[in-house]
Amino acid sequence: MLIGELSRRTGVSERLLRYYERVELIRSDRRANGYREYADDTVETVRQIRGLLAAGLPTRIIRQVLPCAADGLALRPCPGVLERLRAQLNALDRRAADLAAARDLLRETIATTEGAATPEQPPARP
Repeated sequence: MLIGELSRRTGVSERLLRYYERVELIRSDRRANGYREYADDTVETVRQIRGLLAAGLPTRIIRQVLPCAADGLALRPCPGVLERLRAQLNALDRRAADLAAARDLLRETIATTEGAATPEQPPARP
């Protein structure tokens, strides 16, 4: 199938599909006229990529675990896969903790600012 059909069947833009190919997540053959031609199973591969991206995995990790993909988001046990997934989960946990701390600090700053407002300078309201 051509890239336009793959885009229609997956809901992924042609530009993004070309990116996936450039970072070696999918592959195509080239016709004599230079058009990309994708195998039918590329539809499922793109769906798996989208799911893994939604799970927070970067493309460099997806490229490593994609050969272990089964149905949907399931991965067959391949060497190193669980370690990579756990490392990514730890990184996401650290980011979530950092965001929570930033949110708490912002709430505290807002509360302090509201408490320090004088009658001459009422707190700004959105």
